[in-house]
Amino acid sequence: VQLQASGGGLVQAGGSLRLSCAASGSIFSLKNMAWYRQAPGKQRELVALISLTGSSTIYGDSAKGRCTVSRDNAKDTVYLQLSSLKPEDTAVYYCAASEIWTTLGHQYKYWGQGTLVTVSS
Repeated sequence: VQLQASGGGLVQAGGSLRLSCAASGSIFSLKNMAWYRQAPGKQRELVALISLTGSSTIYGDSAKGRCTVSRDNAKDTVYLQLSSLKPEDTAVYYCAASEIWTTLGHQYKYWGQGTLVTVSS
């Protein structure tokens, strides 16, 4: 599976962004998809996880209540809508795919290249 993340950029605090992750090379609908982020000098953390059909989601504590994960299996794409952004949301956001349902990043076999989100105060 090849994953291509996009949609990052510079946004003011309080603003919104929608990240996209397009998949190719495998059957997207058989993969659980996740968004992780890593800020400079910090460990990677889970932002959101969505199941094969989109019926189940899990959100990490960092952005819970301020983000929504969704997927369109017809387009082989997963989305992350970020709102009420804060400077501490500044990070590289990565999408990842796995055949198993897990919140553990090391169990994700496929990773996108990341897209940078910068939130100015």
